[in-house]
Amino acid sequence: MRNAIATAVLIALGGVCQTDAQALSAEFYPTGTPIKHVVVIFQENVSFDHYFGTYPNAANLPGEPPFVALPDTPSVNGLSTALLDNNPTASNSANGTGATNPFRLSPAQASTADQDHDYTPEQQALHTGLMDAFPQYTGAGGTALGGPVPANSPAIFSTPGLVMGYYDGNTVTALWHYAQHFALSDNSYNTTFGPSSPGALNLISGQTNGVIATLNGTGDETDDGNGGLTLISDADPIGDVCSASSGNQVTMGGKNIGDLLNAANVSWGFFSGGFNLNTVNADGSTGCNRTTTSAVTGVKKKDYIPHHQPFQYYASTANPNHTRPSSVSSIGHAGDAANHQYDINDLFSVGADNNLPAVTYIKAPGYQDGHAGYSDPLDEQAFVTRVVNYLQSLPSWRTTAIIIAYDDSDGWYDHQMPPIVNQSSAPDDALTGTGACGNGVGALPGLVAAHAQGRCGYGPRLPLLVISPWAKRNYVDHAVTDQTSILRFIEDNWLKGTRVGQGSFDAVAGSLNNMFDFTGPFNDNLILDQNGEPLQFPTF
Repeated sequence: MRNAIATAVLIALGGVCQTDAQALSAEFYPTGTPIKHVVVIFQENVSFDHYFGTYPNAANLPGEPPFVALPDTPSVNGLSTALLDNNPTASNSANGTGATNPFRLSPAQASTADQDHDYTPEQQALHTGLMDAFPQYTGAGGTALGGPVPANSPAIFSTPGLVMGYYDGNTVTALWHYAQHFALSDNSYNTTFGPSSPGALNLISGQTNGVIATLNGTGDETDDGNGGLTLISDADPIGDVCSASSGNQVTMGGKNIGDLLNAANVSWGFFSGGFNLNTVNADGSTGCNRTTTSAVTGVKKKDYIPHHQPFQYYASTANPNHTRPSSVSSIGHAGDAANHQYDINDLFSVGADNNLPAVTYIKAPGYQDGHAGYSDPLDEQAFVTRVVNYLQSLPSWRTTAIIIAYDDSDGWYDHQMPPIVNQSSAPDDALTGTGACGNGVGALPGLVAAHAQGRCGYGPRLPLLVISPWAKRNYVDHAVTDQTSILRFIEDNWLKGTRVGQGSFDAVAGSLNNMFDFTGPFNDNLILDQNGEPLQFPTF
């Protein structure tokens, strides 16, 4: 409290410098909007239709968590009757046994196999815009690790047609309730095609070109057309003590948002499940092998997944040995050995210390990140509600915006063809032909290349929600945005529009501001239990 008062006095006297403000409180740092804290909960592998295709209408079958939409809930660009009953995927013979209409997955079917979500198959699934080849190219049937198929599952569950499955508000109950009381986008996209690592890099830099070092081959990269490499798959970061020793590893060049925030003395941090190597889990696991077994999937998964931690790819923002912060009060601030990289449990410590950074990124432990094959929507929901409830309990809530976003689609079906704002003609492209996503002439630059290939995008449509006292209420945004719209919001709010540059997608990203109403805070707390059921509705 003394630090906050001191900051206010210094500001009032006109004598506060950036270092003073950064070291004391994010609440007093000048921002372009009333938002003083943005928290990005970055989850895994979900397409928009997979979670919101029938929003706001749920089946409400007996024994499932009921969901009833508020009056006047706006519609989304979701699964129409025609798409549900006469989907072009069902009539495409190339899909073989997986040819099917979209079908509902129940809470009892939360455990599913991981779908193929690599850069090339995701493009092929779109079939030059016909949107009818998902089973053929990205579909995989069954459950995690070949476990038993849930009872009462349709036969299609065991075929590549599983990729057409979707959940409704009886399973992803929390996310549907958040959409009811805050803001949801139905027109937000993966910045490029491909899996987790490119999505994570786009979140913080808007740039997957500029691989400056590789280890154990180049299997996760593609030719950028100028003698360099663009990352298109899940290489681990070089130097992270938890990176797989035998797998492909890379280091990225260029800048990320952490570099920009450091230069402006804005506090920030990335909080990852399993990052503290000293913690011992209930099963006795520790170090890089801290694991948790999901009660839903039955899979034992490592809490920390190196290729999900984007700041580890850059020498300037990496904490390769997972060094612990010197104190709770040092979290978020420059100069500490932790270098802004922390364990998920540190989030709850820093909140209790009333020292939430201005910019916070959150990565769930593996079993709760929503990634099909080892996680699931029920475990994910338990994590998200815990974090959101906690953030709403802090004094900083009135100036906070929580953004729930995803790293990629997992290959799950989504009917909406993405707008292609960046062309590519890398060997791994396949959207408009072999080696082609357009002609590549319109490609954004890379670190060196004038037209950096291997960055075809936008990729598949993904869920995006904004939870904040300042979010529009029960609102669906139709403006085109992507993962780098989050980057752009941070740049505009704290950095007066300074961009990462060097070909970052932030230069062309749409704004998130339409999801807010900055004329006044209109929303109060929405407290949900771990099943997504409301314990406390907002008061208006």
